[in-house]
Amino acid sequence: MHHTAGATFSIELLTSPEASAFTAEHADILDDAISRSPLSPIMRRRLSESNYIFSGIKTFHELKEAFPELIDEEGNRKPFERFLSDVRKIDETYNRHYLRAEYDMVQASAEMAARWEQISEDGDAFDLQYRTAGDEKVREEHARLDGVTLPPSAPFWDSFYPPNGWGCRCTVVQVRRGKYPHTDPDEALSRGNKALERDRRGIFRFNPGKTGKAMPDYNPYTISRCRSCDIAKGDGKTRLAAFIPDNELCAACEILHKCVGDRRKSQRAIERTHYMHEMEPLLSRKVEKAIEGGRLNVGFTKDGNKHLFADTFGRTRIVSKDDLKNLATYLKNAEYVDDSALTHPRTDNIEHFYYFKVQMNDQWVRLNVAKHVNRRDNGHIIVKYFLYSINDIVG
Repeated sequence: MHHTAGATFSIELLTSPEASAFTAEHADILDDAISRSPLSPIMRRRLSESNYIFSGIKTFHELKEAFPELIDEEGNRKPFERFLSDVRKIDETYNRHYLRAEYDMVQASAEMAARWEQISEDGDAFDLQYRTAGDEKVREEHARLDGVTLPPSAPFWDSFYPPNGWGCRCTVVQVRRGKYPHTDPDEALSRGNKALERDRRGIFRFNPGKTGKAMPDYNPYTISRCRSCDIAKGDGKTRLAAFIPDNELCAACEILHKCVGDRRKSQRAIERTHYMHEMEPLLSRKVEKAIEGGRLNVGFTKDGNKHLFADTFGRTRIVSKDDLKNLATYLKNAEYVDDSALTHPRTDNIEHFYYFKVQMNDQWVRLNVAKHVNRRDNGHIIVKYFLYSINDIVG
């Protein structure tokens, strides 16, 4: 920074190698806070990306605050030693005092996001009950929420799901329906509003499991409009290409979301190359499977392997990427379940699916085998069967 021309802060500095490295280093610290929570790969990625955006916005504020320190009282550029001494005070504030609280907040959010994923699998089969830590350190305002019991689908959990403040140790537990009476919804919201009345900005009224954010969009480094901005929420309603920032913070946010997109693409490309290489031996494997009325000789294809890798990002929470190289063994042990013709036309020459089930990581998944038919112009027909996709068996 001391060697930049002039003393005017520019948003584009966020993309400089030095600022990018600083943002990434801060994000890595926050990612460490989520590393021990049992999150699904999708949730872990979403929380990590929110850590990066949060860290980038924080870097934006630090740079903006540090730039005026380049110039002394008479308008001259300070010697480097004096500049370094002055900006260290800013670094001390942001990266020692603030960072400790932010780390603890991200850790609590990750733990509660992991719990929300488990809760979501059961839907409203169980109720949720708010619990404090139950000791003398519990804040009086948080004690007001202790014992609130409602179904997971209740709007109350959108705003008052823990953590509900810096250093909050509250949690929720699943309880058998009917064991505790439901709290009146209006009373629950009233108790929640009183519990968070000191949070006048409403920063903590978010559910990390629902939003996939370790920090809310509206936080100490952003503005209230960030709560309703489609770019900040990252929900895809507003395309970055069509977004017109109206202030420096919005411009910084836009840049950081583009950086996250580039970061995600490059990381995923590297990861896919690695796992595609590990899956290459499958291309020479064939597994004979018994089905109703016959047998199939099932293999693997490059396109099918790409699809199977993609499934570990979206269709399955059970199968890990490290399981992919062993799919031939899982297929061998799988049990035939059913088959079905297509419900709509396809353009990839797949005409039928066969379904098998097998246990992976102590849970049941379904292996979907595709029948691929290639009809050549000379009338010759080539049929092959290959493992196409995987999805979890729920219930």
